[in-house]
Amino acid sequence: MSYKVTIQPSGRSFQAEAGTTILEAADEAGIKLPHACQNGACGACEGRVLSGTVDYGEYQESLLTDFDKEEGLALFCAAKPLSDLVIEAWEIEEETIHEATTVQARVARMEKLCHDVMGLWLEVADAGKFSFLPGQYVDFLLEDGQRRSFSMASAPGADLLEFHVRHVPGGFFTDRVFNSMKVGDALTLNGPLGTFFLRDTNRPVVFVAGGTGFAPVKSIMDKVMAGELKRPMTLFWGARQVRDLYLPQLPAGWDGAQAQFSFVPVISEPGPGDDWSGATGYVHQAVLAQVPNLAECDVYVCGAPVMVEAARRDFLARGLPREHFHADAYTFQSASA
Repeated sequence: MSYKVTIQPSGRSFQAEAGTTILEAADEAGIKLPHACQNGACGACEGRVLSGTVDYGEYQESLLTDFDKEEGLALFCAAKPLSDLVIEAWEIEEETIHEATTVQARVARMEKLCHDVMGLWLEVADAGKFSFLPGQYVDFLLEDGQRRSFSMASAPGADLLEFHVRHVPGGFFTDRVFNSMKVGDALTLNGPLGTFFLRDTNRPVVFVAGGTGFAPVKSIMDKVMAGELKRPMTLFWGARQVRDLYLPQLPAGWDGAQAQFSFVPVISEPGPGDDWSGATGYVHQAVLAQVPNLAECDVYVCGAPVMVEAARRDFLARGLPREHFHADAYTFQSASA
């Protein structure tokens, strides 16, 4: 059985097979809806069900409350139609998104960026066939069929694809990166994936990064810094201690080079030897304290799901419109995976 799903305000429609999520069915029909994590952890795919019924699927409960459901909201990466539907969703122009493809790559360079983050630079075979938007990610396809997702930290057009890999002790893939991977090793990638990229508006931009959530922001800013910065942009980058804030010289350099760019590092638990006089606490709380006009901004949040959830909740409560909140939640595999 299949159901008809009609999108408002565009009026476009597509068929969704029973048991298929709205996001999957739209993608199969060539219709691009906003998304990031694809597992109900970030809220990027949130939309409204105007008529019909859905199975809400599995998701982070804090992202979709009973009140949200009463208001017609659903996460389209998790929700499955139980009848014909009319939904309200923002559509991404087809020419904006590059089709995902599987490509072969080899490790061209490795550099430890801090005690638990490895910089990984890959050379892609037939690189001309692989295009992406700054902020998107790829899946590393492992030999046993598992996947690991990482955002590009380099801008399109760079000679090598750059990634920032945080070590999860006991992690199937990150242990390999830190303990046995070497220059010349072959890897298989599938992408680009996700819709975490800079929208073309006139609104000030606030980036909120936690840990290696800095990677997609760096990709975006590498592209932005190659041209003229036409609107104010601020990066709030949170880490537990100063030693966890890898590559701080990069955003500090952007701050010095562009009057419209500001960098605010935030340390949640300064160590005794950190000698830290900057912002402390949770990174999203620093945003609330320092950005009085949040409702007028475009906000891009990338990091652990708990940080993304807290930012979404508190930013929307401050008046940020849902359609101007963009997120990519980094979910980590279990150590045994």
